[in-house]
Parts: sequence; C-alpha cells; structure tokens
Amino acid sequence: MYKRILVRPFLTLFLAMAVLSTGATGLPGPLLEVSAALAQSNEDKLVRPRSLIDLLFRRNTESRQIQEVPKREVKRARVAPREPQRAAAPAPEPAPEKLENALVILVVGDFTASGLAQGLREAFKDAQSIVIESRASGSSGFVRDDYYDWPGTIEGIIEEVKPALVVTMIGSNDRQAMRVDGRTEKVRSEAWEREYKARIERFAGIVQKSNTPLIWVGGPPYRFKSMSTDILAFNEFYRTAAEAVGGSFVDIWDGFVDQDGAFVLSGSDINGQTVRLRNSDGINFTNAGKRKLAFYVERQIKAMFGDAASSLLTVLAPESYSTLRLPPLQVEDEVVRMDPIPIADPELDGGAELLGDIHSVAERRPENPLQAKSPRNRLVEDGVPPAAKPGRANDFAWPPA
Repeated sequence: MYKRILVRPFLTLFLAMAVLSTGATGLPGPLLEVSAALAQSNEDKLVRPRSLIDLLFRRNTESRQIQEVPKREVKRARVAPREPQRAAAPAPEPAPEKLENALVILVVGDFTASGLAQGLREAFKDAQSIVIESRASGSSGFVRDDYYDWPGTIEGIIEEVKPALVVTMIGSNDRQAMRVDGRTEKVRSEAWEREYKARIERFAGIVQKSNTPLIWVGGPPYRFKSMSTDILAFNEFYRTAAEAVGGSFVDIWDGFVDQDGAFVLSGSDINGQTVRLRNSDGINFTNAGKRKLAFYVERQIKAMFGDAASSLLTVLAPESYSTLRLPPLQVEDEVVRMDPIPIADPELDGGAELLGDIHSVAERRPENPLQAKSPRNRLVEDGVPPAAKPGRANDFAWPPA
C-alpha cells in the first residue's frame, strides 16, 4: 500500500513534465488517457504525500469508506430447560383384601356422615376384619321426613347390611321449620324441640331393638355463629338419646375450634401438623378434616372391638371380639378418693421421720467425727462462730483469763 501511495505522485509529476516538454499533442493517445485518469483519481481522493509522522505512526490519510457488513441475526431455536429426572414414586401398596366374615360398620346420616365414612375407610384400610359401609344421604335429616325418613328406613338398612356397629352423624340440615300437627313450627321452639326429640328417640330405639351397638357423633362447629349455636343444642339432644339406649356419644367439637372456642379453618391433624381442616365455605371438611373427624370415632371402635380392629389380625374368630359394647361408666359412688398428701408427710413411707433427718439421726447414734462440720461450714451454714481461744483478738471474755 505504501508503494502505491508513494509512486503515484512521482508518476503524475513525470507525466506532467513530459506533457510540458513535448506538448499535449506529442504524447501518444494511451499515455494521455492514463495521465488524465491518474489526475482525476488524485483529485477525487485528495491524496497527499506521506510525511515522516505518517510513516512513524502509520496513519492512513486516505479517506476510505469502510462499509460495515451488517451482522446476520442468527435465530436459535429456544430449547426448553431439562427438568432433572426424578425417581419415579413407588406405587402405593394395595390395601389388603377384607375377610369374608369381616365386621361391618354402618355409617348413616347427612353429608357429614359421608365425610366420616371416608375418614373411617382411611383409618381401617389395613384392617382386614373391618369393613366400612356408608348409607349416608347428603341432604337428609330428622326435620324433612318427607324427603328422607330415617326412623322409617333404618330398620330395613340394618336388616340388609347386618352391621356389627351403627355410627350416626346427622343434624346439619335440621335448622329449618318443621310441620308439627299440621302447623309450621320455628326452629327450636317448644313444639319443634318436642317433636325433634321424639324422632331422635324413635331412631335410637329402632337401633337398640336390633341389638346393634350405637355410636352417635356430635355435630361440628361452623363459621356462622347462629348455626354453631343450634348445633350445640342438637348435640345435647343426641347425647341424651344415645345414652338412653346404652349407646355412646362422641363429642368432636374441641377438635375444630381454637383455644378460645372459636371456629377455625386450619388446625392440627392427627399427626400434630397444622393443615386445612375445613373448606372456604366454613361447612364442609377437607380430606385432612375428614380423617381427623374419623380419629375420634376410631378410638371408640378400637375400644369396642379390641383385637378385632387390629391391622395385624388375619383371621376373625368369635374369641377375637368377646364383647362389642363399651365398658360401663364408673359410678360416682365407686370412685375411691384420697386426700392430698403433703410432700413433707413423714407417714408416707410408713416411717415416723423424714429420710435424712439430721436431728433424729443424731439422737440414735453419736456424731461421727468424720461427718462433723468444719468450723467454716458451721459459721457459714449455721451462723455459729468458732470458740474463742485465750489471747486472740476474738476473745472477749472478761475478766481475761
């Protein structure tokens, strides 16, 4: 490039001198064209001779137009990030098959009873000797006997299923007016309560007549205070009717309220973990809530059936469930009560003195010199200073010895 830049000025000068010396007409035609082209080229490019500074610093004085080639945008296909391969979760073990002579637990009631049955199936899924049979009707109750008459249908259900136990949970749909003797009575009016109790007692009496144990589960609290207030009153009706026929009443109220007795959506499950127990409507139960609901009844069932409700039992024989009824409650007269015993009572162990009594021990045997207190301990613990010796500063005897 340097040769081309340096040669052009000398070649132009040579041609110019030749033209001046010989005349424009004296040059041959091709030479004149070359000279004219070089001159035009120099005018266009404005090339000047390189100076020493240009040579030292390699400065290029030619005005070159560098055309940048636009970069082509390369569109790359978007590759989705690969998720780490997780080990396939082991398939859940199939539930063991139930025994042919398994005990059938019949669950009846409204939609709460349906959730209770689901929780009981989960609780006894490994118990081959327990089968949960649900005959719940979601919108039923004792008020609308025109829709579903529980006292009139429970006898036929028991004859069909032949259950070893009947579990009842009902009442959430009964907060409505009831027809009594052709009149419409408001909820919890005097006539309403009298008729409602009669229907409950009729239902419980039919179960008792079938010689089938009965567990009545109380209603839960709800988000609406007025509804919870009515359910509390209904629970007392159920408790009285169940205990009148030798049945058992299970109160599940405290499991779904906080420490102040207020309704909660979330609470502790059967493992002590805080989970959602109720749905957003404040009425229905979640799966965890249904399992907790069944937990209270599960304890009663295991107390009634004993080994027959164990998941380790593979053969159900009559001796496996000698009794199917809850043990009778202890009568108040049979309770043996004891007066509070003070912790310092010397008669607690049959002796007449407290263990380690220094004074009584000193009375029975002479003091052991190895166990005697040092003067320092007697001073610090008992406040007894050591005896003064004659001539010492602490000898205050008078007259001095």
